[in-house]
Amino acid sequence: MDRFDAMRVFCRIVERRSFTAAAEDTGLPRSTVTDAVKQLEARLGVRLLQRTTRHVSPTLDGEAYYRRCLSILSDIEDAEGAFAGAKPKGMLRVDVHGTLARHFVLPNLPSFLEAYPDIELYMSEGDRLVDLVREGIDCVLRVGIPADSDMVARRVAMLEEVTLASPAYLARYGTPEHPDRLDGHRMVGFHSSATGTLVPLEFLVSGQIRNVTLPATLSVNAAESFHAAARLGLGIIQVPRYHAQRYIDSGELMPILEDFPLTKTPVSLLYPRNRQLSPRVRVFIEWLTKVFARQT
Repeated sequence: MDRFDAMRVFCRIVERRSFTAAAEDTGLPRSTVTDAVKQLEARLGVRLLQRTTRHVSPTLDGEAYYRRCLSILSDIEDAEGAFAGAKPKGMLRVDVHGTLARHFVLPNLPSFLEAYPDIELYMSEGDRLVDLVREGIDCVLRVGIPADSDMVARRVAMLEEVTLASPAYLARYGTPEHPDRLDGHRMVGFHSSATGTLVPLEFLVSGQIRNVTLPATLSVNAAESFHAAARLGLGIIQVPRYHAQRYIDSGELMPILEDFPLTKTPVSLLYPRNRQLSPRVRVFIEWLTKVFARQT
């Protein structure tokens, strides 16, 4: 077995956490798979895998080697595919903000997979700034202004934001008419994973952005709980309109302070600055940009 085939076998073992499953996936005898790892470990002079009777997991050296193997094998596939004129293929790993995944990515995903049937998509959900290289992620989709980093940020959309409250809340506290007259009102607090603090309400007043922090009986860190709390009358919230439109249409939430809009929120795709974009990543970015262009 040549070195690149051994790398492929090793990567499959790490991903499947099993020598037997990796052997089945690659169509090789289990003994061949075991020998390939032994030869890799002997050549590198380190232990790559921790083995028990039930479980296989990479050591720290094995995890680092796995990430390097992914990059090397991806470059080989891309180089060969470019000369062959073939469509992109192989594993594509993306990390997506959860609500964006469910509202924009997943409903349109069948068309992407139909156009590129040889791409295997692994999609994780989160809102933290992942270490793409260390975690083997090709690109991430995030809401908000990207923090300074060594990643390229390609903006794909600007989301309209809206200020909302439930009819029950407005019946109890009244409908505010100006951001300066919010005394006695409450908000549902949302904890930012980036700053660890509550996100203030934001209004555009006479061309100037004004932040207002109201008392919050309840604070959360998940979008679904945020909406649910507002529908229960626990306070004012500000969210992207797309995510709340069904509640606005049903009358469960009502737009308020519409004369003082929020600034639109950017949505960006981020990928490593020093990494050549593979054909898989390139076609995914182009496709997702078109999806947002159609729906925002």
